[in-house]
Amino acid sequence: MKVLAFAATNHKASINKQLVTHAANLLAENKSDAEIEILDMNDYEIPIYSIERHEANGIHPLAQQFFDKIGAADVVLVSFAEHNGSYAAVYKNLFDWASRIDMQVYQNTPTVILSTSPGPGGAQSVLSSAVGSAEFFAMDLRGQLSVPNFFENFDTDKGVLKNEELSEKLKEAVAALAE
Repeated sequence: MKVLAFAATNHKASINKQLVTHAANLLAENKSDAEIEILDMNDYEIPIYSIERHEANGIHPLAQQFFDKIGAADVVLVSFAEHNGSYAAVYKNLFDWASRIDMQVYQNTPTVILSTSPGPGGAQSVLSSAVGSAEFFAMDLRGQLSVPNFFENFDTDKGVLKNEELSEKLKEAVAALAE
């Protein structure tokens, strides 16, 4: 099973990357054949999408690579950072480029989406946006979870959720990908 996981942010010390890495590791505990690849959005920083750039230069190779990685994965795990109530610019730009290849960016790949923030909102605004648009981009949404108050609910030393209720919800969401 090829597992593609990424935090939709370019923050080097991303709490969303910590969360999605934990989720990928939970999946690997359930699927011994899991091959996990965790992408870093810093490796996908490309010029801001514009029709003019697209027409002049075609699809950016990194956008094609991102699209191809989703297509080659058996399952996808994404944790969305929330910037001013929406997607982080690095993800939104990469997604915009990839959607020019094919609007079905997620290519019907079984996906679990997550979000977290240091505050009580748990980045629910961006998670709601992702849930609401999932069907338009061929995301086979199997589960979702918002983790509020990250530093109260996540043990950063051990890399695991320490809140039992949230931990069980994450395990349930990830189990939907193992089926």
